[in-house]
Amino acid sequence: MHEYIGAIHIHSVFSDGTGEVPDIAKYADEVGLDFIMLTDHNTVRALHEGYEKWYGNTLLLVGCEINDKENKNHYLAFGIDEAFSTRTPAKKYVSKVKELGGIGFIAHPHEKRTHKEHPAYPWVDWEIEDFTGIEIWNHMSEWVENLTEENKYRSFLHPLRTITSPPKETLKVWDELSQKRKVVGIGGIDAHAHKYNLVGFLEVEIFPYKVLFKSIRTHVLLDKEIKKGKAHKDIETAKWQIYDSLREGKCFVANDYVAESKGFRFYAEQNRKIFHMGETIPDSKNILFHILLPGTESEIRLIRNGHLVEVVKGISAEFEINKKGAYRVEIYKDERAWIYSNHIRIGI
Repeated sequence: MHEYIGAIHIHSVFSDGTGEVPDIAKYADEVGLDFIMLTDHNTVRALHEGYEKWYGNTLLLVGCEINDKENKNHYLAFGIDEAFSTRTPAKKYVSKVKELGGIGFIAHPHEKRTHKEHPAYPWVDWEIEDFTGIEIWNHMSEWVENLTEENKYRSFLHPLRTITSPPKETLKVWDELSQKRKVVGIGGIDAHAHKYNLVGFLEVEIFPYKVLFKSIRTHVLLDKEIKKGKAHKDIETAKWQIYDSLREGKCFVANDYVAESKGFRFYAEQNRKIFHMGETIPDSKNILFHILLPGTESEIRLIRNGHLVEVVKGISAEFEINKKGAYRVEIYKDERAWIYSNHIRIGI
């Protein structure tokens, strides 16, 4: 498997971000990201103006963040050529993205923040079923929800340090849905690079793109290596390699500020056949899970249907499985949430 590391959920001057698209891509290249996925609100203008291309070693892909007329049900959509009117109901734009062959992810589904400048934009229509997956970890949402008068200055100056873990409610819903069908989990940074006056005269850029590119990342695993050609057909091929990997759930989410997570693997073996994240094994006989970690010893948590099954410490682990269910792993390093795999579904 070929591993590529990216940042998802980014806003530019084409909506409510402060960065020009080429500058955002340059920051991503400097940090060493393989791809970034732009999601300006209700527009794919960057696509039509030719910004979807390679910037050094970073591929910039253009999607959009769609919402309904009440500014709820935010949806990260990719692989489409046009955005949708905010008058369009959520059920319709979610279905339309799927119909057009694109992929889409529910954004920050359980936001509860109460700040006037940053109100919550939760997902409320859970009867919808056509979404590809869920943004299980959103940097900006968690940062704002953790903000207090006591930690305000530290949080503004060091926006990576107050991020702890995905919302428990989101993980619970994700695990429940995954028992019925494949629901892919991704991570997002929700980058805007907004500027604030902290004490009247001191202006601070909160969530700088280059800083956030070091935090919540989504790693995709591909069967074939990406060709970094500049021709349109090469860009399209690379784009759909990434999109299809996300669609299939062959990916994991990590807070790479905690530690470099490249090289993490979670897969199943049954009768010498390998099954990766996002795949389903028809029965529960003779299954062995393998977990491999980069770096030093960490805590490996095996989760089945949302419940903790077993915990081991090390740089690798094996688990014998004989029960049906939706399985995933969580990795904690030095008591901090680090890596979240996608599910391997067994007999369901």
